[in-house]
Amino acid sequence: MKNIDLTLYFITNSEGMDENTFLTKVNGACLGGATLVQLREKNKSTREYYQLACKVKKLTDAFSIPLIIDDRIDVAMAVGCGVHLGAEDMPISIARSLMGEDAIIGATAKSVEAARQAEKEGADYLGCGAIYPTKTHVKTKLTKVETLDQICEAVHIPVAAIGGLKKDNLEVLANSPIQGICVVSAIMDADDTKQASQELLEAIHKTLRVSK
Repeated sequence: MKNIDLTLYFITNSEGMDENTFLTKVNGACLGGATLVQLREKNKSTREYYQLACKVKKLTDAFSIPLIIDDRIDVAMAVGCGVHLGAEDMPISIARSLMGEDAIIGATAKSVEAARQAEKEGADYLGCGAIYPTKTHVKTKLTKVETLDQICEAVHIPVAAIGGLKKDNLEVLANSPIQGICVVSAIMDADDTKQASQELLEAIHKTLRVSK
């Protein structure tokens, strides 16, 4: 099993901002302690996605933080990083055969059955949710914490909770065996992403069963 730190999994959203502002926010999140970064772009061309991914990877490499590309195996392979796949994306088993054993491949799972299947096909970690309603333009279906806990117990790979999570609403996950949380707005919407990341990390270690 790969050593993947899901404690503070930062998922980006560049919508409505220029590139320099976006990169500054990503850099701040890295400075503040993000442990994993996912570049998620739904509306960019392949070339635009690739070019931005190269710039973001320079930032994450400087902090030795793994970069994950949402959906796009071609972009992930071109840049030399991992990929996160949803239920409608390339099958995990095919992605694994294309990317090799060393690549980080994450998957979204909303049920125990889906989680077990993702692990069987070669996923390295799971993102499960949404725990709360989100502001991102992604189709979401709320996931009960009970289901999240069942997923954690059903697989041997790490699991992170996702969906509307922020520093002051983590209590619902206090007794869950998850290994981290995924956030978008809690960091991207902050004026100071370094401070936002630091405060999130503090809340995670204070509230959840995640070891430092």
